[in-house]
Amino acid sequence: MSVHTIILAAGEGSRMNSNNAKSLQKIGGISMLRKICETAGSICSDITLVVGFDKEAVINESNDYGLNISTSEQPNPIGTGDAVKWGLKEVTENSKILVLYGDVPLIKKSTLENLIDEAESGLSILTTVLDQPYGYGRVKKDEDNNPIAIVEEKDATEQERKIQEIFTGVLCAPKNLLEEGLKEINNDNAAGEFYLTDLVSIMNNKGISIRTCSASNDEVKGANNKQELEQLEGIYRSMKAEDLFEQGVTIADASRLDVRGDVESGKDCYIDVNVILEGSIALGDNVSIGPNTIIKNARIGNNTKIEAFSHIDGAKIGDDCVIGPYARLREGSLIENLAKVGNFVETKNSKLGKGSKANHLTYLGDTEIGENTNIGAGTITCNYDGKNKHKTNIGDSSFVGSNSALVAPVTIGSNATVAAGSVITKDVPDDALGFGRAKQENKKDWSKKKE
Repeated sequence: MSVHTIILAAGEGSRMNSNNAKSLQKIGGISMLRKICETAGSICSDITLVVGFDKEAVINESNDYGLNISTSEQPNPIGTGDAVKWGLKEVTENSKILVLYGDVPLIKKSTLENLIDEAESGLSILTTVLDQPYGYGRVKKDEDNNPIAIVEEKDATEQERKIQEIFTGVLCAPKNLLEEGLKEINNDNAAGEFYLTDLVSIMNNKGISIRTCSASNDEVKGANNKQELEQLEGIYRSMKAEDLFEQGVTIADASRLDVRGDVESGKDCYIDVNVILEGSIALGDNVSIGPNTIIKNARIGNNTKIEAFSHIDGAKIGDDCVIGPYARLREGSLIENLAKVGNFVETKNSKLGKGSKANHLTYLGDTEIGENTNIGAGTITCNYDGKNKHKTNIGDSSFVGSNSALVAPVTIGSNATVAAGSVITKDVPDDALGFGRAKQENKKDWSKKKE
């Protein structure tokens, strides 16, 4: 039986004090909605968002997720039971329905898979145990430990209030059973809303099997205001750090590491404080990342050292390299084994060959550099003529002197030298010296004449 996920994302979240929908508030650099959609998308192929407040923004963002997402609008916010009814309009027959929430983003894939497995012929609900469950719906069970109802705080007896297991609102059931149960939910309550929690007692009265699956408190925590959003950020940060610990990474201070994507790491890597890792990142063995560094969508080889304050985005770095401090490697940068990119060096769409160095104050754009070549301080490749980009090629074992400007398109051969302070506009052959600068003249007694 296929699985179709319904994610409730119609909430305004007035306590967020924001113009944006609650589910669009961000943790780990992405919206809560995107986080839970990506988790759901790793399990099932079809997702329906139930939208309401700020629906255009929710729909526009979800179009960028790369998932098969449909939307259904809940015209009036009259409860979670009503919201699920609207979501069911987009679901085909013979499907299991997984109900999630756009503001509960940290549920693990494995937890949801267990929940789905338990809903083979009945209803499965996700629960957690709280030390202080005040305000939450308690899971009331029979003598055989089967759920029979969700009892709200205001309706609970003194004995029922001692129950610590609470219902998270997340559930799974076959579509036909869910539709049947939703028809019997009414809004005969003070708020005039259709509560999804009533589904448990309805299903129990029908003799339908109800199973519970347990989740950690952190997984099912939601956010209703900015303080709770900050707490979610901390939980997410701890979860991502724990993943790295399990891969053998040493972290100087997990509270000062932000992982905003997926990191695959080799053994014995070290991450210093105030590091941000974003997007898809792969680290080899024994990689060292210095403090205040930002790395996004990068591949870093074995034994490479990233010094402090470096920014790496869309780059591939080989083994035994040294990057930084204060280096910036932009998209399309390829740094091969044993190469070095030093302080205040920026690269974009460029290759620095094996053993080559650009140690100081350099810009390399649309440039291909061979092996064992040295790029002097203050060198720039002038790759843009105001209309088009052009390429610079530099061969093996060459030397480019400090404060040189290489005006592309231009080629510097192998074992060639460019004199310091040159503006190179023509190709320099192999083994040649290229220089292009005004001849120096000294004016005798100039300071006396100036006076």
